[in-house]
Formats: sequence, structure tokens, C-alpha cells
Amino acid sequence: MSKFLYAIFLTLALATTAGAQTRRGAGTPARPKPTPSATAKPTPQPTPAPAAQRPAVVAANNAAKPDDCGCEDKPLPEVLAIVNGVKITQADLSQQTQQQVSILQQQVVEARKRELDLQINSMLLDAEAKKRGVTGAKLIETEVVAKTVEPTQADAQNFFTQNRARLEQQAGRALDFAELKDDIISYLRTERQSERAKQFAASLRAASDVKVLAPVATPPANAAERARVLATVNGKNITSGDIEDGLVPLISQVREQVYLLRKNDIDLKINDTLLNAEAQKRGVTARALLDSEITSKVPVVTEAQALDFYNKNKERIGGGDFPTLKYEIIEFMQADEQRKLESAFVSRLRNGASVQTFITPPEPPVYKIATDDQPTKGNPNATVTLVEFTDYQCPSCAKTQPVLEQLITEYGDRVKFVVRDFPLQMHADAMKAAEAAEAAREQGKYWDFTAILFRNQSKLGVEMLKQYAGVLGLDRAKFDTALDTGKFADKIQRDLLDGQSAGVTGTPTIFINGRRVNDVTYEALKAALDAALTTAK
Repeated sequence: MSKFLYAIFLTLALATTAGAQTRRGAGTPARPKPTPSATAKPTPQPTPAPAAQRPAVVAANNAAKPDDCGCEDKPLPEVLAIVNGVKITQADLSQQTQQQVSILQQQVVEARKRELDLQINSMLLDAEAKKRGVTGAKLIETEVVAKTVEPTQADAQNFFTQNRARLEQQAGRALDFAELKDDIISYLRTERQSERAKQFAASLRAASDVKVLAPVATPPANAAERARVLATVNGKNITSGDIEDGLVPLISQVREQVYLLRKNDIDLKINDTLLNAEAQKRGVTARALLDSEITSKVPVVTEAQALDFYNKNKERIGGGDFPTLKYEIIEFMQADEQRKLESAFVSRLRNGASVQTFITPPEPPVYKIATDDQPTKGNPNATVTLVEFTDYQCPSCAKTQPVLEQLITEYGDRVKFVVRDFPLQMHADAMKAAEAAEAAREQGKYWDFTAILFRNQSKLGVEMLKQYAGVLGLDRAKFDTALDTGKFADKIQRDLLDGQSAGVTGTPTIFINGRRVNDVTYEALKAALDAALTTAK
């Protein structure tokens, strides 16, 4: 059963809205442009309802003051930067930046409104599962998945017929039912499971003692307000602090995005100020200065250079042969050369100027991530712990393994290294591969088994997993039974839910002493480990 369905139940089928908060591929490297857009496949969605029937959204041009999101980690200074004595203030931020900030912060406001329902449903699900002597995942499997009517091909065909015009507009080309059939059936299945989840949640509420004392949660201003009880579920309190703790991953993400929006805008203002000053100094226009320092110096990219780029990046570019992509590659390389010249020119201007900036990046949250009963290497009693959330079908995870092995060799006596599972929905074999890794760990061969998985990411079907167990000399009967019965599925589900609670949305995601490390290169991880070891002394 997927983690998505679990989330659907907990949010009372509000997952469609929550899902808009992004599911990025944290560990998947950016694909170099150009990327042919013609291959993009539209996502099946129902035809939008009339505006009067849809939930209100925050329009980009909405002039009304947004609700307090409680997501600024520090007051924004009035003066954001000073360039050669010229002040850049909050009022100088572009309207576009302020609108984007408002939209991001409104996401937190809306999420806070949903969080109370989510936590109520979570408590009801856990209580019912405990009452029946099963896991939450098994309970949803029984009450939601098994009781959902599977969509037929006729249902999918009907959906396609009704929505064909919009889907083709979204794709920018004509579409055949056959190419979208599986996606449409999957979408309809999720919609039906969502509706069934809503019914099941309502039945649990009806049979329980649920008291909502404050239907709308607001950001607490102090510790006393964090202790305020918003609801009780069978006598157990849900406080304002519980709500805020549940929002930590989203708030952290929004803070980072808001910081980058403001910083980029401030950097543009600084660059414009310096450019205009330099142009005035030379007695030319800013446009003429850019032409002389940048545009006229951009080298011409040859076809041979483009072909060399294509050959070196073919794997990352994906589909498309060189003749098809040639002009897009040349355009990309030409723009890249221009960006290098722009960066060098800006650096020269800044080196000769007095520039001060007064905004600082947000402090990243520290998550409490359980490490009990998990694959572990290094010093189990170390003061520094590195936790990796991984997916055995994820190419980026495979590339990160040699880096981690090197760090284990260098820091093994000072650091505890822990692996937790986070199989992504996009990887069809990842869930069973994670279960197989646990079945191998049960027989003392986890590290050997996962090494095979990372070397054979295109061959992770159940039968192949069993063959790998045979190669390692595992007890096949025991291994096969564990895999076929889903013996370790609940354990993987626990990893998924813990990962989501820590804001994990892609793989590999690495935490050092609870702090997320966004750069998973050897140099960045080594620096983060050294800093953590120094702090821990």
C-alpha cells in the first residue's frame, strides 16, 4: 500500500491540495537543457468546476493582506542592503517577489487549517488499528483499498472522452486513449480511494469521542499559546504546539524559498545599482556597457562543441538524437557562456564597491529521527549520527554510495551511519527491493545484498531479488516467504512516514544530527561531519 494513500486517509481526502506543496526529486540531478518538451505526458485531472464551486485560492494580484503565516523565523530588516551608501529597502522589492512570497506563505496558512483534521484522523486510525491488533497500513488496506471498486477501461475511456480537449491542450499535441489509459485508471483509482477514505474517517469519528475546541488553528506567539488545547480525541489532547510541530517541514521549505526570492531580488537591485553607476562613470548607457562587456564577448559555439557536449551528457539529456537537439544545445551553451561573462563582470563591479547585505538564511530545523532497529555502521555510541533515506532504484542513491563508504572508512570510529528506506512511487520495484533488503538483514547480509541492488537497478523484480538472495547463500525458503508475505512492509511504511515527518520528498536525503544536508557531495558531507563533530565536543 502506498504512502500516498496513507496520507489521503489522514487528511480526509484533502491530499490534492496538500500535494501542491511540492514533491521534488531531491536526489535526482538536474537534467541539462535542452529538454524536448514534446514528450511530456499530461496529468489526468477532472474538468475544473465553475469558480463558485471551487475553493478560494490566493490570486497573484490579491491586494488584501494575507493571514499571518507564523513562518518568518526573524523580523525582516527595513534596510536590506547598502551599495556605496545607497540603501535598498523592503519597499524596493519587486511586486512580483512580494506576490510570490505572499503565495508561498499562504500555503502555510492553508496547511495549518488542515493540520488539525490530519492529526485527529491520525489518532483515530492508530486507535482503531491497535483495537484490531493490526498496523495502520493493514487497516487502510482492509477498509479502503479492498473496498474500493476498481476503475474499468470503460470508465477510463469515458473520462478521456470528457476531458480530451483539455488534456490535448495541456500536452500541446493530439493524444490517443491508449497512451493515457494506465495513467487515467490510476488517477480514477486514487479518486475513489480518496472518497472511500473520507467515508471511513467519518465512521471512525462518529464512533469516537472527538471534541474540537478551536476549529481554526492560529500560529502561537509564545510557549503558553503552544500549550493551548485545540481538540481532544478519546481524552487525548491535540495542542497548538502539536500543530506547529507537524508543520515544521513545510515551514522550513517556505522559509528557504522566501529567503531565496528576496535574496535574488536584492542581488538584482545591487547589480543594477552598480551597473548604472559604472555606466555613468564611463559616460555611456547601461545597455551600451552590457554590450561592450558581455554581449560582444560571447564566443560562438560550434557544431563540434555542441556534439562533444551531447556525447558527454547523453545519459542526462535522455531521449533525442543530436540532429534533433543540435540547435537547442547550441542555444543552451551560448546562454551558458553569456552567464559566465555576466558573473565575471558582476564580480569585478562588486570587488570595487562597498556592498553590505542584511538578510540572513533561515536556521534549518533539527528533526528527531529514530535510529532504532535500522541498518547501522560506524560507532553506535557516537555523538554524531548520519541518517540516509534511500531508494534502491534511485540512480542518485547508487552514485552516493561510494561517497558514504569513503566517509564510513574515514569517520567510522567517530560517527554512527544509519540507513532508512524511502522508496519513491515513481520507482515500481523500489518498495519490494526495500522489503528484500530487510529480509536479507534478517539473515545478516544487508550490506552485501544492497550492494547488489545498487549495481542492478534495472533488474529489481521479485524473481530477481530472490535470485540475488540465492547468490549470497541466504535461506531461500525463509527469504522468499518474507518477501511474498510482505513481512517487512510495515517497517518500510514506518520509514516512509518518519521520512515525511522530517520533510523528505526525494532520495537520497541525508541528515547529520537531525539537520538536513542538501549537498551530498563528498566535500559537503565531510565539512558537515567536521562541523558536527566540533559542535559535539
